[in-house]
Amino acid sequence: MKKLIVLVLVILTLTNVVSAQTKNQTGKTPIIDLPLGYQITKVASGLTYATSLTFDNQGNMYVLEAGGQFLEEPPPPRILRVNSNGSLTEIANLATVSNNQVQDSVVGLVWFNGDFYFTHRTPNRDGAVSRWRPGGAVHLLISGFIDSQAEHQVNDIKVGTDNRIYFVSGPATNSGVVGIDIAPFVSRSPGLRATPCQNIILTGVNFQTPDFRTPDPSDLVRTGAFVPFGTPTTPGQQIPGSNRCGGAIFSFDPANPSGSLQVYAWGFRNIIGLAWNRNQGQPGFGNFYAAVNGYDVRGSRPVNDEADATYRVQQNTWYGYPDFSAALEPVTALRHDDPTQQKFDSPDSLQAPQFIANKMVGKSLRFVIDHAASGLTPPDRNLVAGLHDVNSSPSLLDVAPTSWGHLAGQIFVAEWGDLAPPTTPLRDKPVGSQIVRIDPATRQVIPFVRNRRRGPASEQGALGLGLERPFDVRFGPDGAMYIVDYGVARINMARAAENQVPYEFPPHTGAIWRVTRTSNIASAK
Repeated sequence: MKKLIVLVLVILTLTNVVSAQTKNQTGKTPIIDLPLGYQITKVASGLTYATSLTFDNQGNMYVLEAGGQFLEEPPPPRILRVNSNGSLTEIANLATVSNNQVQDSVVGLVWFNGDFYFTHRTPNRDGAVSRWRPGGAVHLLISGFIDSQAEHQVNDIKVGTDNRIYFVSGPATNSGVVGIDIAPFVSRSPGLRATPCQNIILTGVNFQTPDFRTPDPSDLVRTGAFVPFGTPTTPGQQIPGSNRCGGAIFSFDPANPSGSLQVYAWGFRNIIGLAWNRNQGQPGFGNFYAAVNGYDVRGSRPVNDEADATYRVQQNTWYGYPDFSAALEPVTALRHDDPTQQKFDSPDSLQAPQFIANKMVGKSLRFVIDHAASGLTPPDRNLVAGLHDVNSSPSLLDVAPTSWGHLAGQIFVAEWGDLAPPTTPLRDKPVGSQIVRIDPATRQVIPFVRNRRRGPASEQGALGLGLERPFDVRFGPDGAMYIVDYGVARINMARAAENQVPYEFPPHTGAIWRVTRTSNIASAK
């Protein structure tokens, strides 16, 4: 962003060691639960919008601060070194070293061959990937992801098992249609839209909403899928594909980033994180996983989904967005207990009227893509690695190394948590704010580190004593698990009246936690 504020970091050194039976150094009872045989230590505090963790080849730890968040004077995106005593050292203000070409939010960070690679937005709000070597300038490698002009953006970036660099791009919109739910983004970037990775043919469904761009509240407008707000579509209309699409996984050769850019898989809803099983000689070696935020009950085309998901990634595969659920079922599926009702339907009061060829067709969920005409095959439900609670927001993830014994090869996922009611008025209790593990053999999603009461610690009067919004989980070179806690995020509906997103993010509330084994246990309990 364009302005910077002075950050005051509160460094708490190696405090809050907790387990099921112990107290932390403040004398207060901790609120974190984790399995018998493990302990958790707070490594660092005072971070602002912490997102990703990476290690260099000497084992030094670095954490990324995302910057931004719709503030008038936003904090800058930064890379910080986490020192052995828990203190933090800024090694790069990414806004300064890029001459303000790196803008929020900066989400993914990975170190590779002496360079930091990271994902971010540019001044025109497109998504991008850049590279920075300490002491040098930032080099923009790939840009032009217009989906990032909306509420979702480019997210994780990792080095694959083939030494190519992989990153992900979230799609614009909740379910393919630009609506008034993302009005602040449309006001800033009027041409934003969801972008497919290959040519697709539309069914021509249009959604009628108030036109927030005019002063007359009675003005109405119709918007189709994969087009800007206020643009209707027709049956059989083709939308051209792009290799700068949303809802996709990409890879490139770091020696020739733009020239080697490839779409690896696509059709994901808000894809956040990537991980591989790197345990050579063990079952599942080489398996590739992705964590994805499922649909919300918002916008012109709300989808009342039942889950969020972690997937096994298969190259050259379409995963169904925006016409298939997190469990890879058609959004038009009927309920088993009442086959006259759609499984993922939302109350009529939350849906926009629909039109095809200027004829009103009701409010049922319909496909917006003609799959057969587009050459798209429905996704294979066996690609679901695990289903999370809906709105839990699975984010970054990692696979346990062999040193974790019976848990080696299991997938650990940070669940950032819900943002109800703006993302769904149908949720009545918190979800997420925890680390879960997935056993690939059973596909079960099992809590591993969480607060004793559900929801962020700050909402329980225990700020700093438990998890807030876990965004990243990484296994370090020392074999420990590290959790990057983004910090406090809460609802503030008054901001919507100012044409802002209805959330607020207090600075200096993020942290890094370290989880280690305390005994050789036979099983997690």
